[in-house]
Amino acid sequence: MSIHNHHTEGDGTVLGAVCAALRELRSPFALYESDIHQWVAQQLNQSGLDFRHEAVIGKGCRIDFLVDTVGIEIKKGKPNPNTVKAQLMRYAASPEISGLVVLTQRSLRLPDHLLGKPVKVIPLSQLWGIALP
Repeated sequence: MSIHNHHTEGDGTVLGAVCAALRELRSPFALYESDIHQWVAQQLNQSGLDFRHEAVIGKGCRIDFLVDTVGIEIKKGKPNPNTVKAQLMRYAASPEISGLVVLTQRSLRLPDHLLGKPVKVIPLSQLWGIALP
């Protein structure tokens, strides 16, 4: 995939393009994680980004979306930060991953890098512009 044909966040990277696309999401409050997956797939398509859904990136290791070498993991509700970090460490260990984006319903504190690879957190609650219960 050539990133040069896509609108990026200014840094010219696939990670920047993925973050820019996901920040455009204006989905209604999601009842199911599958709804969020559907909205993300539509948004990536509209942004002209090729992706694999439920991509296998290692033995027993499957990430929600893979755009080139950028993994996207979707977390609904209020996930445990330590559990998510452990999961992301497994993803970051894959040579297929250059960076990770975590799309969450609520804000989640994670390190900026795992195994030297950038990690971006995009909380849907900020994109909705409303306070969630």
